[in-house]
Amino acid sequence: MKLHELHPAEGSTTAQKRLGRGSGSGLGKTSGKGHKGAKARSGGGKRPGFEGGQMPLYRRVPKRGFNNIFGTEYAEVNIERLEAFEDGAVVDAKALLEARIIRKELDGVKILGGGELTKKLTVKAAKFTASAKEKIEAVGGKAEVI
Repeated sequence: MKLHELHPAEGSTTAQKRLGRGSGSGLGKTSGKGHKGAKARSGGGKRPGFEGGQMPLYRRVPKRGFNNIFGTEYAEVNIERLEAFEDGAVVDAKALLEARIIRKELDGVKILGGGELTKKLTVKAAKFTASAKEKIEAVGGKAEVI
């Protein structure tokens, strides 16, 4: 088979609609949009979730909880996850992202005290729990608040 012999599978492609090219084409005059109405107009149609004027589902369903737009959300990491780094390494948000320990940095990284740490690391984060700071410093590492 040569490059010029390649073609799509039979019936997998259809010809493009050529709108407004005369009444004989079947798509002339109103170009398949019918007469007047919202769908005939430019930018026409209804928004997603529109139910014909009936109270839409997203407004009928009761809302729960509270979303604080000023709240801060931290990417939390237990201290045992830091064992993945070599002894003497500098651990910051970028290093954690590269090691796939966190997915997103969010508003900063918070180090939690879960598990044990045996390696001497310099950890740079937005927040530390008291137990995490204690465990890092117990093995001779540093806990730096950014």
